Amino acid sequence: MLCGGGRRPGPWRWPAALRRLSRLAPPTPAPADPVVVRVDSSNVARLGAPKPGPRPRQLLSLPPFPAGADPLPGRKVAPRRVTAVSWVKHYFADVPQEAVQAHFNRRMIKHNDVMEPGMRIHLPVSVAEGEIKKRYETIPTATLHPNKDEIEYLRRLVIHRDSAILVLNKPPKVPMKGHLPVHNSMDVLAAAALSYGNEAGPKLVHRLDTESSGLILMGRTKESFTRLHWLFTSVNLAKTTSQTWNKACEAYAQKYWALVIGTPKEREGVISAPISKVLLDDGKAERVILAHPSGIDGAQEAITEYRVMGPTINGCSWIELRPLTGRKHQLRVHCAEALGTPIVGDYKYGWFVHQRWKQNPQPDFEPFTGEPYKLRRPEGLEVQKGSVLSKVPLLHLHCREMVIPNIAKFLSNTGEWHADGAPWAKEKPNLLRFIAPMPPHMKISWNVMSSYLV
Repeated sequence: MLCGGGRRPGPWRWPAALRRLSRLAPPTPAPADPVVVRVDSSNVARLGAPKPGPRPRQLLSLPPFPAGADPLPGRKVAPRRVTAVSWVKHYFADVPQEAVQAHFNRRMIKHNDVMEPGMRIHLPVSVAEGEIKKRYETIPTATLHPNKDEIEYLRRLVIHRDSAILVLNKPPKVPMKGHLPVHNSMDVLAAAALSYGNEAGPKLVHRLDTESSGLILMGRTKESFTRLHWLFTSVNLAKTTSQTWNKACEAYAQKYWALVIGTPKEREGVISAPISKVLLDDGKAERVILAHPSGIDGAQEAITEYRVMGPTINGCSWIELRPLTGRKHQLRVHCAEALGTPIVGDYKYGWFVHQRWKQNPQPDFEPFTGEPYKLRRPEGLEVQKGSVLSKVPLLHLHCREMVIPNIAKFLSNTGEWHADGAPWAKEKPNLLRFIAPMPPHMKISWNVMSSYLV
């Protein structure tokens, strides 16, 4: 097809001026110093320089490969030839073999296949740092050997220790009981790292949810564990003929602090709502619900005292919970289903409430007058690390206070029971009271919302 004048259309030719402009590029912007927001130990956000980059990889040099008939002593049969993998595994006997093999698979170690006398192998320091023992495939506590950092970390969690008990401030996201897929549970690590010279490690008297934090009690002897376990099960079960001990048992209390979405209708009260378990997903998961009034679904008695501690701010309020029974997920279910105010970060029992809360934040108001309450938010809190202002807050449930009998006063090191207290411990108190500071994400939420609390 021909255009006007009978000429074929040729390629479009840009004018020279446009060609010159098309070759121009905007100037490269001047590099700006990167700035990051950091939250220090006091939960204050500050501007600062970025963290330094990774250091150059450091290498270790193994001793020269020895000459002799049996370069790998300890084996029943001396090998005809020794490979580099066998030599490194023999030298680092305390390191899991999978960790050593992984370094070879990633070609992080330069070597020859067969070792000859005088050969040396250079390998990264990360091989030696893998001396954390292989976690258990069943639950053999005796085979678990935490490294130095793990032991120091666990001992920093201890806030009280005597001859009978240990009291720890558990951080969130640490499981309590070990099973096959769990390798760092509190009971197994504590039994291995917190024995303090005893033949047997401490045992958990009660449990907390993995996502929650706060005080946990462990018995250091069989007698102290048994009697305190009775106390946490039922006060009447722990009582004896001793009036002194019985009075101390009646003073036993646990108090939790929680941040909930909404505000209960009553400022304080007692929740008496039995709960039961149901299986989901063909028995692979379970859920705790309020029991049917008929009691035919295996209901368990569950009683919780509560009181509201402050105003409703950003649709949330702080409450104090005191469980009078110890059922699994009791506080979470009572808050979500009995009070209608699920705990912030509890997506298992309050998923739909979380969705509405994020989409439609409620106004703030004072608890007594009902007047609007203007919250003065601190500046520089864009990064919240799981607090109430973050997009996905962590669970805000913390076992803050515990009052228990001083069982070390009634129980000797040999297991002998003194009904009215041991003669050498008359001056010791009958009760012990512990208070645990909140984890960082709850501290930030508390600082943001603590300008008006009762």
